[in-house]
Amino acid sequence: MNEDWNLITRTIIPIVSQPSAGPGLASMSGLGDINPSIFLSPASSRHHFWGFGPTFTFPTGTAPQLTSGQWSLGPSAVYLATPGSWMIGVVANQQWSVGGWSDRSVNSTYIQPLVIYHLTKGWYLASVPVITANWEAESGNRWTVPVGGGAGKIVKLGKLPLNLQLQAFYNVERPDAAPSGNCASRYYSFS
Repeated sequence: MNEDWNLITRTIIPIVSQPSAGPGLASMSGLGDINPSIFLSPASSRHHFWGFGPTFTFPTGTAPQLTSGQWSLGPSAVYLATPGSWMIGVVANQQWSVGGWSDRSVNSTYIQPLVIYHLTKGWYLASVPVITANWEAESGNRWTVPVGGGAGKIVKLGKLPLNLQLQAFYNVERPDAAPSGNCASRYYSFS
């Protein structure tokens, strides 16, 4: 924005492939709800940075099972430190529904801690779980807390860096109907 402040955007566009949740239930594939966040952050930081701003969710899911059916918004924060070969931080937000066509209200917390250790030749070890709380659910079914991690490698496609990673997680806390674990593979580019 200027010499003192950066405007950082982070947008999650989920492409979902959800297997059948039980006998007689169809599997689902498609686009989930899009979630952009905007952070205002001081420009002077070199080895750590922080930012605050709004986050939004747009009900763009292509199937009823892939969308909340609600427009949502709330506050979001990020902190990141880079001591030596480490990258340690957290992204967190809280959202509430403000309208939509679904009768399901949104009151949810999102916390994504990240711990990354950089190795050599573009390789790294990572644990970047997504912890969530659905405050509309019954007590005992609100939190999803995964534990795990994996590895990744940054490769170049011409001049464009491409980040490839694979992580596996076990949900130590989860709603009754949620899976006990998952595998998260991410492929994204950055400049």
